[in-house]
Amino acid sequence: MKKRMLAIAAAVTATMMMTSPVMAEDFKIGICNYVDDASLNQIVDNIHNRLVEIGEEKGITFDVSYDNCNADASVMEQIISDFQADNVDLMVGVATPVAMRMQSATEGTDTPVVFSAVSDPVGSGLVDSLEAPGANITGTSDYLDTSSIMKLIQAQNPDVKKIGLLYDVGQDSSTTAIQEAKDFLDEEGIEYVERTGTTTDEVQLAAEALIADGVDAVFTPTDNTIMTAELSIYEKFIEAGIPHYTGADSFALNGAFVGYGVDYANLGQKTADMIVDILVDGAKPSETAVETFDNGTATVNTETCEALGLDFDTVKKAFEPLCTQVNEITTAESFDDVEAK
Repeated sequence: MKKRMLAIAAAVTATMMMTSPVMAEDFKIGICNYVDDASLNQIVDNIHNRLVEIGEEKGITFDVSYDNCNADASVMEQIISDFQADNVDLMVGVATPVAMRMQSATEGTDTPVVFSAVSDPVGSGLVDSLEAPGANITGTSDYLDTSSIMKLIQAQNPDVKKIGLLYDVGQDSSTTAIQEAKDFLDEEGIEYVERTGTTTDEVQLAAEALIADGVDAVFTPTDNTIMTAELSIYEKFIEAGIPHYTGADSFALNGAFVGYGVDYANLGQKTADMIVDILVDGAKPSETAVETFDNGTATVNTETCEALGLDFDTVKKAFEPLCTQVNEITTAESFDDVEAK
């Protein structure tokens, strides 16, 4: 297991030290990421950057141990055990599976857990309610407004007859969103086909099956398994003339037609703020409301849009009444690659 140590240390400036004595504080934080994908990596990067900023402001040292379990339950277990052996002051679980395991591992201890990118904190049993979590855990949610994505599909193609639902049945983040999609489509009288996969190879086969099914569009929620496979399937959908609508901008970054959902950079920053509230300001996780965010941003991959034979300006005009904003992106593996262009 490769382990990366992020030393986030901020020293008090000489001026501050001369004007007022400051008691130095050190906090140890363990962050475990579920899988290597653009959205979750963006969260981790922004947690890190925000902690650096706060550390400099407050003269506090945050020593952060970071690791990625790559969706391997045994590796996740070892990472969490290592955090416990290191006596971290707080654990951060990025994505639902990590948060759930951290919650059970810290039960009966004083170690707080802050989660990030958990789509359904109540439904997954992590918290009693969004307003009052009830246990030694809280965090940020990337809850997806599924009906809004369905309306985007209809706005772009009012004659849509059949929609493919592509997801991993083992991903808790997909359960509620897929059911909501089915309920919406049933009400609208639109046919749907479900195809699932738990590995990249299986997702590729599922994508090919949806193409054979003759769907007019494909919907995927904030599903980490599909996210990691997007670069291997987006061209299949383009060649078949099928737009892929998804629950995060990272999908669009990796080639999907549209990503609709939260700003993951902001989600990461807010996660860091919650960490500081608990460690520095003494906030109780059980009484700290889960942070939720506006889902009003649609990100369109302009290269995919063109390859599908669609005009971006026309698509944008159709989407704008349903979104707070419509962003553009081009295909890349990571957001850093886009910024480097």
